[in-house]
Amino acid sequence: MPVLKGYGSLKQITEERVTDMITRRVLSGDKTMIVWWSMQAGAHAGAHQHPHEQIFWMLKGRMDFRLGNERRTCGPGDVAVIPGGVEHEAWFPEDTEVIDVFAPRREEFLTGEVPAYMRQSR
Repeated sequence: MPVLKGYGSLKQITEERVTDMITRRVLSGDKTMIVWWSMQAGAHAGAHQHPHEQIFWMLKGRMDFRLGNERRTCGPGDVAVIPGGVEHEAWFPEDTEVIDVFAPRREEFLTGEVPAYMRQSR
């Protein structure tokens, strides 16, 4: 996945199949990354943490999200900031689209690597 400089289009970004229930489109600059996720009903992103600050923005559907010890149901228009190093987890009871922004960028996402917490996504 190349790093973009200047203009682009979402439709030009290759959609990657992460699991049988999860796809993503990854766009990266030198320091920041944005990921468009599509989750099918029943998908699960297992408990994990990373050093990156993460911001999510719900576009469509529903996500049950645990941030540290707090759990909430999120829907279209909801946003959250996840500080680096804080454990979090997500369940998707219906088809969902969400955008994540990471800083610094997730280098492993540039290689197409599937995170362990998503390989066990059911």
